Amino acid sequence: MLGSQEILDALKNIGLNLYERKIYVALIAKGVATAGEVSEIAKVPRSRSYDVLESLADKGFVVAQSSKPIKYVSLAPKDAIERAKDNLHRKHTDTIDRMEKMTGSSVMTELEEIYNKGFSMIQASDLAGTLKGSFSINQQMKSLFKGARSSINIITTDEGLAEIHDKHHNSLKNAKKSGAKIRILTPNAETKTAKTLSSIAEVKPLPASMGRIFTVDGEHFMMALTDTAEVHHTQDVAFWAASKHVSAGALEHMFNNMWNSQ
Repeated sequence: MLGSQEILDALKNIGLNLYERKIYVALIAKGVATAGEVSEIAKVPRSRSYDVLESLADKGFVVAQSSKPIKYVSLAPKDAIERAKDNLHRKHTDTIDRMEKMTGSSVMTELEEIYNKGFSMIQASDLAGTLKGSFSINQQMKSLFKGARSSINIITTDEGLAEIHDKHHNSLKNAKKSGAKIRILTPNAETKTAKTLSSIAEVKPLPASMGRIFTVDGEHFMMALTDTAEVHHTQDVAFWAASKHVSAGALEHMFNNMWNSQ
């Protein structure tokens, strides 16, 4: 096998699949080669090597020569990484630009109409899901906070409060401007973070940590199933659901009892 396992793992971490990794390393060793030649070195099916080399060229890792048969040239690894970074940045920028144009277009209006028609037929049990990883959890929280109209109730830990401040301060600020009343219960209401958030939310102390629970508008709730102090952020898990029965019933009743007792 050409290249150490460490090299193959590093290439995997930057987005190259198994065949791309093998062929890229083989081409680096050969310098210039046809698809057939590099497939033999990499021990990759010849039928797949053509597509893989085209993919590597598209990503910026190799260059295709205008010869018959087509030959591929390996770039110096540092140059290849820089080209790949530039290509990735350009593609992402182009995609984001297209998304922004789409947001204000008639296509978006039509998609919203389709969604709203379908939404009326969705069962309540379908509007629920488990979120894994702090990135996914924070994305859902941002979406809920952004759509808040009347209330946001938050029970959280000291670590959770710090993350809310770092990730959602602007979303909460905008929610307040839109008329949402924001209340936060946290073990320590005297921290710098809590005092900063007190400009946009009412913050009260909890006698003990009770995890992380959120309700929005009495319609949505999210409950953390893990403790961020004990698990890696990629292993953080939360459950979300759109349920008035739970949100406006049990959870808001529990929150109000704790809030009024402080």
